[in-house]
Amino acid sequence: MRLTGNIQDIKTKRDSNNSGIALQLDKVEYITHKKDGKYYQPFDLVVELDTPLVITGDCLARIPNKQLEEGEYEFEVYDKVGEEYVLNPNKELALTITYDYDTDLTILTEVYYTVTVTNEEYKDLKAEVNKAKKGKGKK
Repeated sequence: MRLTGNIQDIKTKRDSNNSGIALQLDKVEYITHKKDGKYYQPFDLVVELDTPLVITGDCLARIPNKQLEEGEYEFEVYDKVGEEYVLNPNKELALTITYDYDTDLTILTEVYYTVTVTNEEYKDLKAEVNKAKKGKGKK
């Protein structure tokens, strides 16, 4: 995970001027809800990426949340479709940053990127991950 630019420049409305801010993510968590007996339960699958997923600041809008600690941020994620930006309610981004006063650096300490998928997509992803694991083990 890597952060380029000032994440604090992102406000509650999406802005194309924030395209210089970039987050490189090395893992994605996929979530689905399946019926487990009587109730729906969340099931998650964390996928480690070979090549980092890059999310630019022009695809983010900060979610105002008073319960967050200092340095914690939550964002709505937009998908760029052609020239338009469309809010994707199935994607969430939360991150934590700290400031090191000695070196005058902002440090990205934690990133939590989730994508909610259907049960079918979840099954396909899980099968792909298991297939990739088996392939790596045979080398």
